[in-house]
Amino acid sequence: MEKFGKSQSVKRVEDLRFLTGEGRYVDDIAPKGALRGFVVRSNVAHGTIETLDVTEARDSDGVHLVLTLAELEAAGLRVGMDATVVTNRDGTKGAAPERPILARGRVRFVGEAIAFIVADTIAQAKDAAEMIEIEIDDLDAHVALSPGGAQLHEEAPDNIAFDFGFGDADGVDAALETAAHVITVPMHDNRIIVNSMEPRGCFAEPEGTRLHVSVNGQGVWGTRDNIAKFLNLDKADVRATNPDVGGGFGMKAMEYPETFLCAYAARVLDRVVAWMSDRSEAMQSDNAGRDLTSTATLGFDGNHRLTAYKVDTIANMGAYNSEYGQPIQTELFSKVLPGVYDIQTVFMRTLGIYTNTTQVDAYRGAGRPEAIFVLEHTMDVAAREMGVDPWDLRRRNFIKPDQFPYMSASKQPYDVGDFERVLSRIEDQADRSGFAARRTASEAAGKLRGQGLCYYIESILGSPSETARVDFNADGTASIFVGTQSGGQGHETVFAQFLSDQTGIPADKIAVIQGDSDLIATGGGTGGSRSVTVQNTATLATVDAMIDGFSAFLADQEGVPAKDVSFDDERFRIAGSNLTPTMLEVADMARAAGRDDLLSVSKRIKLEQRSFPNGAHVSEVEVDPETGVVTVERYTVIDDFGNLINPMLAEGQVHGGVVQGIGQALCERVVYDADGQLLTASFMDYAMPRADDVPMMYFDTEATPSLYNPMGMKGCGEAGTVGALAAITNAVQDALWDRGVRGVQMPFTPHRVWKMLQDVAA
Repeated sequence: MEKFGKSQSVKRVEDLRFLTGEGRYVDDIAPKGALRGFVVRSNVAHGTIETLDVTEARDSDGVHLVLTLAELEAAGLRVGMDATVVTNRDGTKGAAPERPILARGRVRFVGEAIAFIVADTIAQAKDAAEMIEIEIDDLDAHVALSPGGAQLHEEAPDNIAFDFGFGDADGVDAALETAAHVITVPMHDNRIIVNSMEPRGCFAEPEGTRLHVSVNGQGVWGTRDNIAKFLNLDKADVRATNPDVGGGFGMKAMEYPETFLCAYAARVLDRVVAWMSDRSEAMQSDNAGRDLTSTATLGFDGNHRLTAYKVDTIANMGAYNSEYGQPIQTELFSKVLPGVYDIQTVFMRTLGIYTNTTQVDAYRGAGRPEAIFVLEHTMDVAAREMGVDPWDLRRRNFIKPDQFPYMSASKQPYDVGDFERVLSRIEDQADRSGFAARRTASEAAGKLRGQGLCYYIESILGSPSETARVDFNADGTASIFVGTQSGGQGHETVFAQFLSDQTGIPADKIAVIQGDSDLIATGGGTGGSRSVTVQNTATLATVDAMIDGFSAFLADQEGVPAKDVSFDDERFRIAGSNLTPTMLEVADMARAAGRDDLLSVSKRIKLEQRSFPNGAHVSEVEVDPETGVVTVERYTVIDDFGNLINPMLAEGQVHGGVVQGIGQALCERVVYDADGQLLTASFMDYAMPRADDVPMMYFDTEATPSLYNPMGMKGCGEAGTVGALAAITNAVQDALWDRGVRGVQMPFTPHRVWKMLQDVAA
């Protein structure tokens, strides 16, 4: 194999096994003879369980176990699921009602788990489910995104989960009172279902006195710790693994009831127990994304400089707190609240509301796409209402290069940036000067054409700490053990590529080991665009330790001072000697000398600051006024990701994120009726983006390397989604503005767009 060079666009090595059916996904690798679990779920959004009789189901053919909450509590298990809560404006903590693993006397959303059946086959488990006698006395459902209504939890009067505030409320109000221009824009960020290609699944198997739990998640250490807590075990008695994962997007970053249920059933039965979701079940039980309504207000002085920014948001939590649900639309939203603009007077208030719907939590970007969508759409509308160019308004308010390092109003220390350079580059690349001619051509064809700009910034999230370990194997290969988890991003390629770049070890002799809590003691998992930046910083520290150890060893072997040994990224050089061994050759020498201490090297690092990817998206859409159909005709992205390891993989991440943004903007939308019934529980009713919804995209970068890590990287995993929502929305608004349409709202389905046009024509 050709040696990887620095910043080369190397093809993904893992794709060969994925494309030839050799992927090791959780349902593929469940041990032969595993018992199968089935979850009995509520078909009522809100009600009291009057009868739950599982006697007949327990006697059904092939059934080994039927669990309800009563059995779990009788076994002394910890049945409440953990969740993070935020601090309210008054200093109290957000509501923390119990979220039981199985329903406790009451159901609160369609799809809530009531019982768990374990049988020889899934068909037998489903047959047994039909024998369970369940009577649920309906209660009024609360699905409106507003306080009040039928109360879900005693701990949350008016169904308010939290009342969060950030910033200077009085200062904002005072600035708005004296502003020359005040622009207020309401908007809704529609709920989506994540729909990862591989639905959720897991299996649990006894391993002597220990328990092995395999789950297709985004890291293993939280699963290990939570399973141990649930089963009252020592963490050392639980092994958690992640095999190949077919997409996670934040939805798989947290725990779900099924993992706990499989783990307990495996312990009770001393058998392997596996569970796999089907698509409609996933749509009812997976954490959803977005679902918030915001009203944004911008104040400008007479020169169109920002003087104040205020956001009031109501965010849907679903029926319970998910693991990270409360921080998403509060703390994470606030991190990029002022975006790329030089504005210090800001305030946001967010009310979290419980509703009789599935939980809402992280979805690609987790709070940052939501915040940037609100700000960038409001900036665009403000420009139109003030009669100024949207591009010029942004330029006028950018943080300038000489202002860095810059402490944002969100208390985020932006290290570097050159937003004007990126914007100028995309202005040329998107052929802004040719847009007028393209619009004229569209009008001649009876279409409306619009162009939309979004300039985003995001903050890398997740744990700032990570560990890397490199082992030199007796067969002449090396293994790198990482604390992140691939869900399709190409980790096996990029981590091997980076280690090869730094050591000269051929990439095809490097195995990337991930997702096993026995092999990797600690790790931060994958989420918040952290993986490459944090993991490779740990790898760099490990390589430095390897070089130091091997250099000292060679100096001792050759009888020279350590300062006379150097390493040039491929070979060691020894002054006065023609010996130039590679790192693998030195490892063989160390093994022969009995220096096993040099053959496994590990380092743990902590980044003191996060990096801040940023960039510009420009979309062009055509609207057919006769049908309301919106077509994305052109899409251009120029990002500042700092230094790149593999530009092709970065581009692929952006493509995927943009497609998810286009899907939400054009067609994806979760719909519940007034009784809390999910009306979009299959792909017949829930519209996913298709190939013809997405144009060919142009992607490139204009780097300002980060100062906060030694490689100058910034992260790229979520950037595509962060920029796409406002870019599409602003393009649709531009297309419809001259027809008198104001207040466009996603998703831009044909009927919705057609109705907007009809309403202004009436």
